Amino acid sequence: MKAVQVMSFGTADVLRVNDVDCPAPRAGEVLVSVEASSVNGHDVIVRSGGLKMVSGRRFPIGVGLDFAGTVAATGDGAEGYRVGDRVWGMVHPRQRHPVAGAAEYVVVSADRISHAPADLSPVEAASLVVAGSTALIALRDSVHLTAGERVLVRGAAGGVGTAAVQLAHAMGGHVTALARDRHADILTGLGADEVLDYGSTTSDQIGAFDVIVDTVGMELHCYRNRLAKGGRMVTVGLSPSALAAIAASSVHGSRRIRTFSANPETPGLRVLADHVTSGALRPVVDKVYPLADIAAAHRAFERGGVVGKHVVTVPRSSV
Repeated sequence: MKAVQVMSFGTADVLRVNDVDCPAPRAGEVLVSVEASSVNGHDVIVRSGGLKMVSGRRFPIGVGLDFAGTVAATGDGAEGYRVGDRVWGMVHPRQRHPVAGAAEYVVVSADRISHAPADLSPVEAASLVVAGSTALIALRDSVHLTAGERVLVRGAAGGVGTAAVQLAHAMGGHVTALARDRHADILTGLGADEVLDYGSTTSDQIGAFDVIVDTVGMELHCYRNRLAKGGRMVTVGLSPSALAAIAASSVHGSRRIRTFSANPETPGLRVLADHVTSGALRPVVDKVYPLADIAAAHRAFERGGVVGKHVVTVPRSSV
């Protein structure tokens, strides 16, 4: 079968679509025939060598945190799934995977998938696994958004940003999106009450917010200063400067900068599916690439300036 792997750390040029043996599920595992996988910041960091503590230095290393497809086989004890079931899920972000989501087949523990929403295509489903889960955990579990609160979503046009705008709106927040001005109409359509152009709006020109969701990871201390009394801020855009700002903010009590690594299992994926089914969350896909062009998808992700997600489609295999 085909699988995207890296044989050394570096730019998108190190990505290879290799021929590998098709894995077989062990007890408690499921073999998924992958139809789509999205590009996430985690994938880029692993590829670049920024997560050596997780990936190690042994190659090959698989690429692709999330996936959507159908069940191809189940191991003993993998309850609740039958061959042909449409599923979505993600590999464990804190483990090394020689084969990950950007492959024709992937084996995962059954507790890392759930049935995908029936109304979503594989491309749409793959676009929401990591982005939707991250936004949901940020708003629900990290900053505990309540109805009527003022929310700023920074980097609102990206994958996590578009999901956060929608979910914050569905949870009753008054949502301000900070993004490129040309994305204003799209973000308003997703539920933003106001859109500010980040190119012409500095942190000291915006009002006070009860909740700030940051996906950028820079100038965090400037935006933390825009929190109202009792305000909460969470960032998912990690960088060396972000980690320093998070550490420095720890003395500020509730107004500290929070962060986390999204790692949803079956229950969390089911809740995410409920939000899709209710209409609170819908996919936003910027561009779709074939598996052979995954390097181009990584380059486009790193350039930024898109709305939503880059998704890679995986051809059906005869394995």
